[in-house]
Amino acid sequence: MRTPKIVTTLKDYGWPLFRADLVAGLTVAMVALPLSIAIAIASGASPAQGLVTAIVGGFFISLVGGSRVQIGGPTGAFIVVVFAVIAEHGYDGLVLATLMAGIILLVAGYFRLGRFITFVPEAVVNGFTIGIALVIALSQLADLFGLTIADLPADALEKTQALWAARETAQLGALAVGIASLAAMVALRRLAPRFPGLIVAVIGGSVAALLLGLPVDTISSRFGDLPSSLPMPHLPDVSMARLQELLPSALIIAFLAGVESLLSAMVADRMIGGSHRPNAELLAQGTANVASALFGGLPATGAIARTATNVKAGGRTPVAGLIHALAVLAIMMLAAPLAGYLAMPVLAAVLLFTAWNMAEPHRWGAYARLPAADRALLVMTMLLTVLVDLTVAIGVGVCAGLLLRLRTRQTPPDDWTPPER
Repeated sequence: MRTPKIVTTLKDYGWPLFRADLVAGLTVAMVALPLSIAIAIASGASPAQGLVTAIVGGFFISLVGGSRVQIGGPTGAFIVVVFAVIAEHGYDGLVLATLMAGIILLVAGYFRLGRFITFVPEAVVNGFTIGIALVIALSQLADLFGLTIADLPADALEKTQALWAARETAQLGALAVGIASLAAMVALRRLAPRFPGLIVAVIGGSVAALLLGLPVDTISSRFGDLPSSLPMPHLPDVSMARLQELLPSALIIAFLAGVESLLSAMVADRMIGGSHRPNAELLAQGTANVASALFGGLPATGAIARTATNVKAGGRTPVAGLIHALAVLAIMMLAAPLAGYLAMPVLAAVLLFTAWNMAEPHRWGAYARLPAADRALLVMTMLLTVLVDLTVAIGVGVCAGLLLRLRTRQTPPDDWTPPER
């Protein structure tokens, strides 16, 4: 149950499978590139650190993971917690917390704790997912409208006040290119779901902003040139006081990485009619996060949207995930200056599109028909995520959910599967 899927899938591997994996891996790389950059920026990190995470984390999640088609990298679910850790402990603190989270996941996989995902109440998962989506959307309004804000607060209420106070600095050009890019993403997804519409919209919007001479920020103008190679791996500074200080953050990163990856693997199972190995998947997440931290990257986990893209593009084995990581590395090495022209309002549109998909509005009607206790648990988790803190939201939500189960003497069903995200 802890053997990587690649070991078994390569036994009957041949050219037809490789051709399918090659096309799928390249397709996913085109989607992962702007997403990784946008997620890193929204997290308070640099674009380069997002690319490092997609390359290193994505490679190891596919290499030693328990799913045939899982694609790993930085995800929107981490934006809130990563931003908070960087704000409080600095980027070095995030790297150490990610390293600790990786070790925690390795221990969890070794002791076969993968099945414990079924004990996380579905209402809690849905609640903090919607809450994260709202936080992501709120954080992108400044770039979408081209607002001039010196320092955007982390608190949701204070952030709303800061956005409103800066409303007179809005730039029509930035809003126009951002809205046009967002509309293109939505239209291309509906008209050609197998086509990499996201990368087309990103490139088209950025090129339009450049040709029209719109006064919008780009990656290069705000962050400088992107690197053309991976950094050398190194250990962060470690001390007992630092470990104790960052332990709560490491636990929440490990929890999110484990939950997100296992949910993604379960969704992938439904799409391909297969079955993943949860304990191997936890070991993969642990390995990927340790490796990402050593290269100075962000937390990594299974990415549901990119995994679904992989399946729809024809990916059938972990080789597609390896190709995706190597393709992002090749783009970083050969075309880093071109990526610097990506416009910030367009990347804001990417994350707004991601937030909308995370919130799953097509499921809100079903949520409204849930039992009163589950509805209250979902709303409570969502509000705590937005207004207080993700760590508090998950801790309170899980405890409240388990108490409700004990009260009603219910156990999670054996066939419970999460909604597709």
